[in-house]
Amino acid sequence: MALRSNPTLRQLRLGAELRRMREQAGLGGSQLARALGINPAHVTQMESGKTGISVERLRTIAALCMCVNEPLIDALADIVTDRDKGGWWEEYRGRLSQDFLEVAEIEGHARGLSAYTMAFIHGLLQTNAYASAIFARSCPPLPAHEVDQRVAFRLGRQHIIRSAPFAVFIHEAALRMQFSGAKVQAEQLGALLDASEQPNISIRVVLFDVDTIPLANENFTYVEGPIQELDTVQADSGVGNLIFDAPAHTARFRSLLAQIGSAALSEGESREFIRSIKKDMESKYA
Repeated sequence: MALRSNPTLRQLRLGAELRRMREQAGLGGSQLARALGINPAHVTQMESGKTGISVERLRTIAALCMCVNEPLIDALADIVTDRDKGGWWEEYRGRLSQDFLEVAEIEGHARGLSAYTMAFIHGLLQTNAYASAIFARSCPPLPAHEVDQRVAFRLGRQHIIRSAPFAVFIHEAALRMQFSGAKVQAEQLGALLDASEQPNISIRVVLFDVDTIPLANENFTYVEGPIQELDTVQADSGVGNLIFDAPAHTARFRSLLAQIGSAALSEGESREFIRSIKKDMESKYA
């Protein structure tokens, strides 16, 4: 079987979970290979997502590793049997960087999303003009056609919030930050108000005067998998996306969300606050 040159995130996650399962059982790669009757290099390839496995082999590995977490095994079996060649984002492969595709892939398989943003409105809630303004400020500057392509991709991601539950905490700084003037910002705030009325979307504001939020400069999205063990966190950084899926990491971000939620305004209070800032923005160009 030919090795995959570019495993998808789901294939990588399957491999990572197989490695975690083996390590928790205290087995080395060579030990597992002997038990399976395969070359140790094959174990490495499975755990790196370079080669696929069957459901039967998955369950054999789980038995050898004494894993009795049936929901986890069943969820991994679903990944194994998923023959989908990719979602809508695949048409952008080779045109945008892997970071863009990974974000869309994570969201595309989400059961629910929660997010915290500090300096900008979350991409799943951005208007065309707002997204264009953000990409136009890239350093070094992007050609116009590159900006248009990235905006189209970002807007394409937004279909996920038509069905999946989405809870977002937005810092007051992001509501006031103007990337292309007061008019674009006011229109963006109006779009936020519209989105906040959707039954599956919760938007809550964190005010400047809240001093209990940890890591206030950290923007992240918590993505729920079919079971909690398969949750994933995507965080922004100056060098690209950071992906966290280790249980200790996801537990930490769940704790962060709980702390942020305890300090944020209610949904109703947040709508009124956003409406007041929108009015201030509108007064600047009226």
